[in-house]
Amino acid sequence: MRLLNSSTVVAISAGLRLHIAFLLAGIAARIPEYFAFGLLMYATYTLDRALDCKEDAINKSELCGANRTIGLVACMIAFCAGTILLFLDGIYLAPFLPFIIGYVYSRGFRIGSFRLKLKGSLGVKNVIVGITWAGTIALIVGQWCNSIQTVGIIFLFYSMKIFVTSCVNDFKDVKGDIVAGVKTLPAYLGENLTKKVLLLILATLYSMMAYAVFFGVVRDEWIVLLFSLVVTIAFLLVYSPSFENSPALFYRKMREFVISWESLISLGLRACVAG
Repeated sequence: MRLLNSSTVVAISAGLRLHIAFLLAGIAARIPEYFAFGLLMYATYTLDRALDCKEDAINKSELCGANRTIGLVACMIAFCAGTILLFLDGIYLAPFLPFIIGYVYSRGFRIGSFRLKLKGSLGVKNVIVGITWAGTIALIVGQWCNSIQTVGIIFLFYSMKIFVTSCVNDFKDVKGDIVAGVKTLPAYLGENLTKKVLLLILATLYSMMAYAVFFGVVRDEWIVLLFSLVVTIAFLLVYSPSFENSPALFYRKMREFVISWESLISLGLRACVAG
């Protein structure tokens, strides 16, 4: 049950992030697509957790002993359901993109005698996570948005934003990543330097979004964007990996709040202001 439920919050967050992308692009809400994207991300993350990895023995020890076969069956069901929903709207590449990128990341690629393996390279894990989310979102949004600029900005926004949140998530996984040889930014640069790098990325990202809003490339969703910026910066300034083992529930859940529930709260604030 822990394995099957381990990616539920990710799936919910995926649907909400796609909804925000639709708002930025000025597209009417499409609930089936939100469900489809949530199912695809559920399948992707559950598959990763159902397969044995060195780092998971330390980072996700609570999943040790789980029935991996049941997890793989759940992945297949979720993937098929999400793929069918997107196929009905003529979206054919998006369902397979996470698995294509995941394969290239894990196995690398070869051109003649030259072979490049991405797994283990500095920061590549975080880049891959960002591109996977952003690429899938962009392909879905591009089905109804004819502006290449708008789709491009949405792709860059989620690439950089999810790069940051994936690095945040890695603060608690440093020990397992070092053992597995996965060079995430926190594992290689340390906590303080990583935070400075992420703050610089955030400053660049939201400057770009302000420019895009000002010139009408994306819709003016300032409540969602401002809340996202403020809560992420505040988190980076105060968070410590020691919070994960704190006796206080607030500190233990702080990281999950910022990564998984930020979209829901920002949309709630937007609805309150609009109402």
